[in-house]
This record gives sequence, C-alpha cells and structure tokens, in this order.
Amino acid sequence: MTRATTTVTATHLGTATVLLRIGDLTVLTDPALDPGPADYPAARPLRRTAGPALTADRLPPVDLVLLSHDQHADNLDPTGRTVLARAATVLTTPEAAERLGGTAEGLATWESRRITVGATTVTVTATPARHGPAGTEAVTGPVTGFVVEYDGGTLYLSGDTVRHDALTAIAERFDIDTAFLHLGDAHFPSTGEHAFSMSAREGAELARTLGARTVVPVHYDSWEHLGEDPARIAEAFAAPDLAGRLRRLVPGVPERL
Repeated sequence: MTRATTTVTATHLGTATVLLRIGDLTVLTDPALDPGPADYPAARPLRRTAGPALTADRLPPVDLVLLSHDQHADNLDPTGRTVLARAATVLTTPEAAERLGGTAEGLATWESRRITVGATTVTVTATPARHGPAGTEAVTGPVTGFVVEYDGGTLYLSGDTVRHDALTAIAERFDIDTAFLHLGDAHFPSTGEHAFSMSAREGAELARTLGARTVVPVHYDSWEHLGEDPARIAEAFAAPDLAGRLRRLVPGVPERL
C-alpha cells in the first residue's frame, strides 16, 4: 500500500511573497503587502509600482513566516510586519530575529528547525545567500534562503541572492523538488552595473546546479529596481535541458505543486 504524501499548494501574492499550504501548515514568505504604488526612502530608495494580489485582511492565520531578511521593504514592509507579528513562528537570520523580537527565531546557515502543526511536520534549514557582489555584505546586510522538507518532497526558497559558489552545497545536501527563485536582476542607479539579485539566466544556471524538477520564479516585478524584462525568464528556461521545469504561478490563485 502506497503511503499518501503531503499536499502542497502555493499562491504567489507578488514579489517574493508566497502563501504556502503544506498539509496542515500555513506558511508565508517575505511578507511585502503594502498597497501600491508606494515609496520607501532610504540610502537606496525603493518604489513599489503595484500592490499584492491579495491584501493582508484576506490572508488566513499564518503558522510560519520564512523571512529571508528584514532590512528591505520589498521583502518586509509595514503591512507585512503586522502580519508577521501575528504569526506563530518566524524563522529568519539571527540579526533579523534580534531586531524583530516576538516569535522570531534566527537560524545560522545550515541550522535546522522542526515545525509541527496538526498532522504535518516539516524541517526548515537555513541555506547560504548573498545579496550582492562579494564585498557588499556590510552594506546589504545578511540574508538567508531556506529548504523545507516535508513528507513527500522538498522546497527551496532562495531568498534575495546572487549566484555564487556557496549555493552549490545546497545540491550536495538536498534533493530539490520545487525551487522558488528570487530573480529580477535588481540594480540601483547609485551602484552601476552591480546586481543584487539573480537574472533570469543566472536563475536557469542555478536550476541546473540544483537539479530542481520544478522552478517557480518570484521577485521579478512590481518594483522599479527589478528592471529585467520578465520575458527573459521564459527565454532562459527554453533550453532543452530545462524543458518543462518552469512554472509561472498566476498571482492570487492557489495552485497545487
């Protein structure tokens, strides 16, 4: 008799914000939920051009927030902070957990945490991420990705990262079913040619490295600094060795993985 595996659904709300239902567990990633357009003054100002597909008041109670970092509004904005504050558990970087307090817990790279809700248990492991070129870490701040293992599969959430050698270790440690990759090729006028997230081409290269069977692109539109044409995503994944791996989610629509 074949053992039933956990059902997983994903709803892309916009940018890097995804609502996941993994069995009995409700997970929200990088909650950026302010209406758009909106401006966020900073040393490198951000401008949101479109709001999320679902507003915060339409979200179900959240058991777990997976927060790649807290220092940029396209990953955690004021409305997202109110949702995060009500979540049963928040997993993020140690530095963000210290700033956020409450139910936030910091995970160092490769550290794991088991979460159980109802009949569902997942293991969440923090993975390497670097939010810009080597040497910019002091400016961009720490960031993390996550691997989520559940009965029947494994998800990878890249967090805001550029492609770099440390990501290879993810493939050495895990068999990835679905990879949610932060793309958009983020650039800022003040930093010239330096990129602060993966381009579509780099995302395709990482998909090859990971051997991910399905790739869901996120973090590629709705903000001015995410300037790469989204059409580049389909082009990058049109290579024969990546055929059938790309899956674009319709914003606001729950889809079974």
